[in-house]
Amino acid sequence: MIRVRKSAVPPEVLRTKGARARRALTAAYSRAPRSYQSGRKSFEFDSGIYAHETVKQALREAQHDKCAFCESNFAHISYGDVEHFRPKGGWSQKEGEPLTQPGYYWLVYEWANLFLSCTLCNQKFKSNLFPLQTPTRRARSHQDEVSLEDPLLLDPAVDEPEAFISFRKEVPYALKGNRRGRTTIHILGLQRAELAEQRRKHLDHVQSLRDLVDIGVEPYATRARKLLQRMQHDSEEYAAMTRAFLR
Repeated sequence: MIRVRKSAVPPEVLRTKGARARRALTAAYSRAPRSYQSGRKSFEFDSGIYAHETVKQALREAQHDKCAFCESNFAHISYGDVEHFRPKGGWSQKEGEPLTQPGYYWLVYEWANLFLSCTLCNQKFKSNLFPLQTPTRRARSHQDEVSLEDPLLLDPAVDEPEAFISFRKEVPYALKGNRRGRTTIHILGLQRAELAEQRRKHLDHVQSLRDLVDIGVEPYATRARKLLQRMQHDSEEYAAMTRAFLR
């Protein structure tokens, strides 16, 4: 996981249709808060707004066509999921706990809450989990302040993930055992076997290039050095792991 730097200006569809839809959602909740809290009523969200092609394109550009969480390239095989960092329909503090409703309905169309994710990170692992260090600080409606929350999951648009998570070869670990790094690795499945295998293949390539640099035979060493420099750029797959390995 690396830092995601989004455009400061949200896509137009979020600023127009999204803003109107948000006002409708907050008004509906205000009219019947207990009905939404009990689950008797539920919200309907418009994926045509939050997953609009212009939103996806802006996220693809900000994330270099990579999953915001595992850094895997997937644009050549999948459209990706527009992921809500704070879950829209309901949330769980811990794995196995029942879903608490409503979710963060007022953030469904908020640019800051949206990422592009691979299907596995989004659907199989993160899903509706959103644990806080202090659960009593959780914002339960649009009348509360999410800024008071202390999420255990790293937000790649706010946090510097590489200050919390590093790698021993292809295996991610929490620096100094920090809780946020450990939680993020676990909830997003960043140690899953299939992902580790892809990282391992990537590292084999990195190691081979470094060997060429160490051998020093020209022009191969110069070419290898340039490739290694490029592979550490944010735009490259598994950049965080590559940087950690070369350090």
